[in-house]
Amino acid sequence: MSKAPHPPVDEIKPPSPRGLIKEALGLLEFARLLKKFPDLARQPGGNGEPVLVIPGYGTSDKITAVLRLYLKHLNYTPMGWGLGRNDGNVPELMATLSETFFPDGTSPAGRLHLVGWSLGGYLARELAREYPTQVRQVITMGSPVVGGPKYTVTAGWYRKMGYDLDEIERAVAERYARPLTVPVTAIFSKNDRIVAWQACIDRQSPNVKHIEVRTTHSGLGFDPDVYRIIARRFAAFT
Repeated sequence: MSKAPHPPVDEIKPPSPRGLIKEALGLLEFARLLKKFPDLARQPGGNGEPVLVIPGYGTSDKITAVLRLYLKHLNYTPMGWGLGRNDGNVPELMATLSETFFPDGTSPAGRLHLVGWSLGGYLARELAREYPTQVRQVITMGSPVVGGPKYTVTAGWYRKMGYDLDEIERAVAERYARPLTVPVTAIFSKNDRIVAWQACIDRQSPNVKHIEVRTTHSGLGFDPDVYRIIARRFAAFT
């Protein structure tokens, strides 16, 4: 694990679809997770603090079930987002998440830890930007914070569907006009074949800690190193 360099945006390229077969290696992380669980179980725990875990594009709460079970074991109160499959409609999802978890601008459950995988991490960051006093911290896993889908393996599909990826990139960049002040831990991997790792690097927000791991994008939700990072970062802000 290491801190990230800050590569220029103009050097970012979307991953090639030819690399997708390597994402299957992420399935091996579950075996590593089981092997490392005795150590993970001894990580510092919480005092029932609420955690919202947001899944990535095309996935649902099912994909984050193991992570939420681990957080429950550490004495947190994890919640799935309860919205079914993440369809990628960011404006609608932000509105629904705000209404569900921050009615009247507050969090009924108390100040939240937010964890998001891929696009889920982007949504978590934007919730923290909107409700900074209601969020303890954000942890993202392989989340594109630059360019939206432009620097992901799905970029070609978006173009074929008629989306203007340059316009989306500008819209994402404009969000930085409102500072993100909540502490963020950005977990990324150079073995990611879904999201360009360089697009996971926040060059503008003041309170972001970047941590590199070695797994694939699909393995981020099951990698014991990621779980250890999450447990320790939670303990630091509890």
